[in-house]
Amino acid sequence: MSSSERDYLTSSSPPAPDDGTETDMSKTDNLDNSPGSSLGEEELERLTNDMILALKSVYDPEIPVDIYELGLIYRIDVDDDRNVEVDMTLTAPGCPVAGEMPIWVENAIRSVEGVADVKVNLVFDPPWEMSRMSDEARVALNMY
Repeated sequence: MSSSERDYLTSSSPPAPDDGTETDMSKTDNLDNSPGSSLGEEELERLTNDMILALKSVYDPEIPVDIYELGLIYRIDVDDDRNVEVDMTLTAPGCPVAGEMPIWVENAIRSVEGVADVKVNLVFDPPWEMSRMSDEARVALNMY
């Protein structure tokens, strides 16, 4: 996976036995795809890559950078039945497209082959801040 990929994609599968160690879910490479999951590692990686591509097609109309690179996507969870749940935020709570952008995200994820259903949650905790932007976004916005 490329270094520009965010660190919040997970797969909902039965929890691994508690051996006293914590699973680091802060890295995309550490997707929780425990042995009980019906999604294989290759299929989860394909879904992940396709969802990222889909999210990169959604733009905040006021900012010339896609929402993925802006860091507006906080979490994506894929369960064993390929249902996807997304936690996303906005650059500001008063964003003029607050009612529309979650629908755009839902439609983008729904377009990915193999996705069964999509639920998008708009969250504001933690609040978005510029440090969530990728290097690609910073360059595009001349903020490097």
